Amino acid sequence: MNLVLTLLTNTAVASLLMLIAFWLPQLNTYSEKTSPYECGFDPMGSARLPFSMKFFLVAITFLLFDLEIALLLPLPWVSQSNNLKISLTMALLLIMLLAISLAYEWSQKGLEWTE
Repeated sequence: MNLVLTLLTNTAVASLLMLIAFWLPQLNTYSEKTSPYECGFDPMGSARLPFSMKFFLVAITFLLFDLEIALLLPLPWVSQSNNLKISLTMALLLIMLLAISLAYEWSQKGLEWTE
């Protein structure tokens, strides 16, 4: 009986919240809210604006370096392990890989925003 009562209560509360979330925004409408874009720019222009690929390249480069740096987060706890020499060598190799990658990106003008 408790399971049925809990399921009915949860279903009723979820349905009530969905109805409130659906009907409440429709009570207070204005022109900006009914326009297709709510992000602050004028939606009356062309929707097919050229987008710079440089943005994506810089974003992917950031993600790669960020993920590689996340691999170095456990480095302070390595000092308590038995094979300290191997762990620190691997960390040094990872840092060298990051530095070489950054130097390569910089030399290839991969970090320049303007084209």
